[in-house]
Amino acid sequence: MISDFFGQISFFGIFSAFIFLIAIIDPVGNIPVTIDMEARGLKINSFLVCLVSFIILMAFLFFGDLLLKLFNIPIEYFAIAGGFIIFLMSMEMVFDMTFLTTPELQYTGSVNIVPLAFPLYAGPGTFTAVISLTAEYSTLDVICAIVLNIIALYIILKGTSWLSKHLSQTTLYIIRKFFGIIVMAIAVKLMFGNLVLIFK
Repeated sequence: MISDFFGQISFFGIFSAFIFLIAIIDPVGNIPVTIDMEARGLKINSFLVCLVSFIILMAFLFFGDLLLKLFNIPIEYFAIAGGFIIFLMSMEMVFDMTFLTTPELQYTGSVNIVPLAFPLYAGPGTFTAVISLTAEYSTLDVICAIVLNIIALYIILKGTSWLSKHLSQTTLYIIRKFFGIIVMAIAVKLMFGNLVLIFK
């Protein structure tokens, strides 16, 4: 039973999907956001943020395909469009450009569900990423990658205060650039890989 389970998963696929998602979710890059919220006296419940983020990501994974079928959009076409959007996101990360803007909102109440879980950690970018990944990796691999991302997110949220003291702005900047390049490479792979499938 256990051997059958491990036979169905690809550790390389899980690792690739994990790196892709962690770069999009960007919990390290969003540390300044959570620090600012805590400085304003807003209480962050790490477990609730992660639980809601996990539910949203799993909904993206299992119902995103139904949404595409409703609009009669093949997964390959969505993966190409999603790859392009994610490419623009990577351009923002690497070159500090602005393509996709979100209005700045002020929150004074609970911030665990909105804006932290959605849209900061599980928003349009992750929706595009999760659906696009299903065109490249198995559903089981993507599920494992999501679980690992949520675990990483929880650890980072719980250690925000420690990380803010031990990671300089320069270090956070370099990490963001590194993940931006990774995201860019995977976005290009998504676009051209699915273009090949369409024109086969």
